[in-house]
Amino acid sequence: MTADGSSGYPAAAGRYHLYVSLACPWACRTIIVRKLKGLEDAIGMTIVDPIRDERGWRFTTAQPDPVNSWQFLREAYMASDPAYAARVTVPVLWDRQRRRIVSNSDDDIMRMLESQFDAFAANPKLDLYPHELRDQIDELNDFLYETFNNGVYRAGFATSQEAYEDAAYEVFTTIDAMEERLAYRRYLFGERPVETDWRFFVTLVRFDPVYYGHFKCNLRRIVDYPNLYGYLRDLYQIDGIAETVNFDHIKRHYYMTHDDINPTRIVPIGPIMDLTEPHDRDFL
Repeated sequence: MTADGSSGYPAAAGRYHLYVSLACPWACRTIIVRKLKGLEDAIGMTIVDPIRDERGWRFTTAQPDPVNSWQFLREAYMASDPAYAARVTVPVLWDRQRRRIVSNSDDDIMRMLESQFDAFAANPKLDLYPHELRDQIDELNDFLYETFNNGVYRAGFATSQEAYEDAAYEVFTTIDAMEERLAYRRYLFGERPVETDWRFFVTLVRFDPVYYGHFKCNLRRIVDYPNLYGYLRDLYQIDGIAETVNFDHIKRHYYMTHDDINPTRIVPIGPIMDLTEPHDRDFL
């Protein structure tokens, strides 16, 4: 999708619809960019139910699909490609005019929302991918994805002790490095958050409620790291971000859909985390 329409998918208010899950960290990256750019009036959004079974992500009577009246998100994939047989994932950016999926890549959707819809954004000057930092942003994005964003999954779904330990220790090596990095800068690249901060945030905010216990990444909690925990609260308290975080959806999704990890499907009552406490990061 491009602002000038050269891609065949021109940016336009009301044409596109975002299907997301509040449980999924990848989907929540796109929710955050939509919120920060002020695109709520230009791009609609529907939230799927956090409980996913063999039929995939679903819509419910409490949260129906107002655009296509679908029961399952798989219907978007089948409408785009009747032969589609792969996994159904969120986020999905849907073109209401051409009646097909534009993209199901959170990376691509983030960049589209961040850069191609400025004509319709309430906050068009926000730049989460500044030109002078792009090489550094790309490098840190790749590092955090491999060792942290995806690292917690490699630990959680490991089927051998060695694979689990390799992934889990790598997760904490990265956490330790980011704790040190944030000791002398407020955000990952200085005085304001960029794309990388939000990619990091969605995993960080899920760490203590889910990844610490459910995925056995339990050397330490994020609340045990003064810089990281302050940084997490700092980001959470930016206008609009708290409403993108739903711990009920997050915990019910992970603990109730991973039967091989949690066969009892019991959802823990904790942890107690007050992300509204003062973050004390202003001095950096």
